Amino acid sequence: MPDKNVEMWGGVECTIRRIGNGYTDQLERSGHRYRLEDLDLFAELGIKKLRYPILWEQVAPNSLDEPDWTWTDERLNRLRELGIDPIVTLLHHGSGPRYTALHHKNFVAGLARFAGMVAERYPWISHYTPINEPLTTARFSGLYGIWYPHGLDDQTFVRIQLNHIKGVKAAMQAIRQVNPQAQLVQTEDLGKTQCTPSLTEQAEFENNRRWLTFDLLCGRFNQSHPLWGYLRTNGATEKELLELVEAPCPPDVLGINYYITSERFLDENHEAYFGQHRVSSHERPDYADVEAVRVRLVELTGQYNLLLEAWHRYQLPMAITEVHLNCTREEQMRWVQQSWDVAQQLKQEGVDMRAITIWSLLGAYDWTSLLTHDGAHYESGVFDLSSGTPRPTALFKMVQSLARYGHYQHPLLAAKGWWEREERFQYHHHCPTPHTL
Repeated sequence: MPDKNVEMWGGVECTIRRIGNGYTDQLERSGHRYRLEDLDLFAELGIKKLRYPILWEQVAPNSLDEPDWTWTDERLNRLRELGIDPIVTLLHHGSGPRYTALHHKNFVAGLARFAGMVAERYPWISHYTPINEPLTTARFSGLYGIWYPHGLDDQTFVRIQLNHIKGVKAAMQAIRQVNPQAQLVQTEDLGKTQCTPSLTEQAEFENNRRWLTFDLLCGRFNQSHPLWGYLRTNGATEKELLELVEAPCPPDVLGINYYITSERFLDENHEAYFGQHRVSSHERPDYADVEAVRVRLVELTGQYNLLLEAWHRYQLPMAITEVHLNCTREEQMRWVQQSWDVAQQLKQEGVDMRAITIWSLLGAYDWTSLLTHDGAHYESGVFDLSSGTPRPTALFKMVQSLARYGHYQHPLLAAKGWWEREERFQYHHHCPTPHTL
C-alpha cells in the first residue's frame, strides 16, 4: 500500500455495561466469546491493527488474586499468529468488577494493578487503551444517570472523570514498567455544540468540556483553563489537578471517535422538538439538546474541521478510532468512504493521521437505547449476525480493498449520504441565525 495512504484498523464492540446490579456483555450477545474463528475472518480484511478487549470485569470478576486468562490467552495468541497488532482495551464503558466502581477510591489502584498483570502476561503487546472514552463514560455514568453508579450531579461526574484520567496514567505507568515502549491510544468522542443565542454560555461550557480527557492527560489543565473553577467547585483538589500538569501522560495517538450524532444543537424552544432530549435546571431555562444534523439552518462543523481543531490544539498523531453507522449497507459504505477521504486529505495536508478504524466489525446491540433495553435492537457491521453466524456484508469488500490497496470504487458511492441530503431535517429552530462557537 502506498505510503500516502492512512492505515485501515478494525474494532470489536466489547462493552460490559452495568445498570443497577445487572451486567450485559456485548461479546456474549454477538457470540464472539465462543468463536475463535472470527479472528481469521478479520484477518481476511487485511487490517493492520485491531481494537480488542482484555477487560477487567471479564478476567478478574471476583478478585485480582484470581484471574482467569483462558479466553484472552487463546485470542491474543491467535492474533499474534495472524500478524494483527492488538490495541488492547482494559475498560470499555464499564464500571469495573463489583469490588470497585468508577467513583470509588480503590478504582485507580485496581486498574493499575490489572494493567500491570496484562503487560506481564503479554509483554509483546505494544498499544493500549486503558479506558475507552473516559469523558463519555463519565457523563453517562455520573451526570446523566444512565449507567452505574447512576450519578446525576457534577460532583459524581468530576470524580469519575478524574479517576478515569488518573487510572489511565497509573495503568500506563504499570504497563511501561514491563514494556517501556508501550503506546497509549486514547479514544474519545469529539463533537461540537451549537445553540440559540440565549444558550451561548451552556454551549461554550460544553465545547470546553469536550477536550477534558486530552487536556488533563496532556498537562494542559491549570488555573487558566476555562473549566478549572468548575472542577475545583465540584470536588477536585488543587493538588490532584496540578499533579497532572507536573507529570502528564500524553497519548501517543489521539483516537477520535466521531458519529453523525456527535454534533449537538441547544434550543430553549424545546416544545418544537417533539419530546427529544430535554434538559431541566434551576439555574437556566429548560432547553432541547438534539442532533444538529436534524435541524434545518444549522451547519455542521464536520469531521474534517473537528480533526483539524484537534491537530492544531495538540499536534499529536491521530486516528479515527470508530467509524460506524447504524443504517443501510449503502449508507454505511458512504460513511466509511467519507471518513477515509477526510483522513487521506488531512494526511496529504501534513497532519499526522495514522488510520481510520472500522468499528463494530460484528455489529452492536442496543446502542439505540444507550444499552438500557436488552434485546431491542441489533445493527450490523462488516459482518451481519442476524442469522447467528457472521456473514460478510457489502462493507467487507470495501474495507478489504481500502486496507489492501487504499482505494475502492462502487457506483453507490457517487450519491451523497443521508446526512447531506434534505431528507435529514426533522426540525426547524426558531432562531433566524444559530450561534456558532
